[in-house]
Amino acid sequence: MAERVKNCISCGVRLEGAGAVRFKCPTCGTEIGRCGKCRKQSNVYVCPSCGFKGP
Repeated sequence: MAERVKNCISCGVRLEGAGAVRFKCPTCGTEIGRCGKCRKQSNVYVCPSCGFKGP
């Protein structure tokens, strides 16, 4: 079983608190984690496996 993502892919903070999510990359399915602050600010993230960029 794959280990769950523990930190935000954009800023590196632990995925805790309101608004934090884990989801699969729309291109390759790798798990991505985003904190509530980066989601709210629409900070860019890049999938470490395939390079997909999202807001």
